[in-house]
Order: sequence, then structure tokens, then C-alpha cells
Amino acid sequence: MSEEIRVLLVDDQELVRSGLRRILRRKDGFDVVAECADGDEVPAAVAAHSPDVVVMDLRMKRVSGMEATRRLRALATDRHRAPPVLVLTTFRDEELLSEALRAGAAGFVLKESSAEELIRAVRLVAVGESVLDPAITASVLDTYRNAGSPSKADAAALGRLTARERTVLELIGRGLTNDEIAAELVISVVTVKSHVGAVFRALGVRDRAAAVVFAFDHGVVAPRG
Repeated sequence: MSEEIRVLLVDDQELVRSGLRRILRRKDGFDVVAECADGDEVPAAVAAHSPDVVVMDLRMKRVSGMEATRRLRALATDRHRAPPVLVLTTFRDEELLSEALRAGAAGFVLKESSAEELIRAVRLVAVGESVLDPAITASVLDTYRNAGSPSKADAAALGRLTARERTVLELIGRGLTNDEIAAELVISVVTVKSHVGAVFRALGVRDRAAAVVFAFDHGVVAPRG
């Protein structure tokens, strides 16, 4: 990732994109490298501009943000990483947002969030963290986990974690960043990253958001209503 965080904005409302540009300013370490007015424009924009983060609306006229996220995940290879997607939406729709996580989004924030909250979310997603808006996280993940029962194979994967890795998974599920986990466990951030990677491999999850969902889905962390 470059020194500035390269951002692709995807929203069918120009007024929204204009507002996001004013928030994600170059002086604060952001570079809005491109904009899309619909999800069908996203793959080409990613290929042309190599953003570090895609800030994605969910509901658009031709291709939804959810489908655009799926297409980005499908294009990812061992050599070419798809940029993380931060969903930005006005809708407090648990089904819609839980499906966005299934599609591969790294997290979501509501459009009613403050500029500071959006800036923090983009920065966290850019470095591999996940961001789940606390206003609706519990209900979204509860919807996600109620979509199906945990499989025995998944439960077996949980059993492969060491005690320290399970603790790290619990802290990920509680929404702590790597820096916060390091402070909580009194270990280095490098060590935390090593544990996080081991958790991902053991559970067979692709990213932090999927690990958060796994933690809720298997009772490592309980939703707070």
C-alpha cells in the first residue's frame, strides 16, 4: 500500500461522492483515485487505478454493491489481491448487510456516521482490519448466524486453535484492532499479526470480517443486543 490510502468511491449519487471526497482529503492521507456510479464499473476501475480500499454503496441501478463485491472476490488470485470493500449504506437492513459480509465485504458503516468514524473505518480496512458499525453489528451478525447452523467441520476447525489463538479470535470478534489486541495481551503487534494469520488458516476464513462472523456463529463471542 502506498503512503497515501488510494480510495475508489462507488455510489450512484454524485452528491454523496462529492461529500465523501470532501471527507477523504489528501491532507489527511487519502487519494480518491477514481469514482464509479454503478457496480458494473468497479472491476475496470480497480484494474485501472489499483485502489487500496473500495468504499461501496449497496443499492445501485444496474449492479448492486453486493454483486460488485462478489465479482471483485472472484477476480482475486494468489498473485493479485482484490482491494477490501467497505460498505457505506443508509439502510439498517440486517439481511442485506449480513449478505454483504457473505459476499466478502470487510465491514460496513452507515451514511449517518460522522466524518471521523468514516475516516477511521477506511484507515482500518486499508490495513486489513474489519469494521462493523456498532449501531447494528449485533443484529446483523445475529441474522448471519441464524441463516444456518454451524457445521461439524467448522466446529472441528475451532478445536484446532491453540488457547492463545482462541483468545485472539475472541478479541477479533469483540472488534479490537491488532494494536488493541497487542495492548490487551501485552505482546507485540508483529506477534498479534502472526496469531491472526494462524487463526485465518486454521478456520479457513479469508479475512477479518469472516473471522468475526465465525466467532459469533460459533459462540466464541455473544451478540449484544
